[in-house]
Amino acid sequence: MSVDITQPPLRRWLSQQEAAEYLGVTDRTVRNYITSGALKARRMRGSRLVRIDRLEIDKALKPIPSGQAS
Repeated sequence: MSVDITQPPLRRWLSQQEAAEYLGVTDRTVRNYITSGALKARRMRGSRLVRIDRLEIDKALKPIPSGQAS
């Protein structure tokens, strides 16, 4: 079986708790990120369920410069 590597990665939707575990922070911190606009989230239509795309979490993370000259 051949895998097409040109396809974008599948989106992975996380709950607030799963996002908190992924980031190593509390659920409240994730809610604060969403409220402040630092992290995008989606609400399921007709539900209180909030889901966060793992790709959005990765985009929100900023690399820390190592301080080494390149």
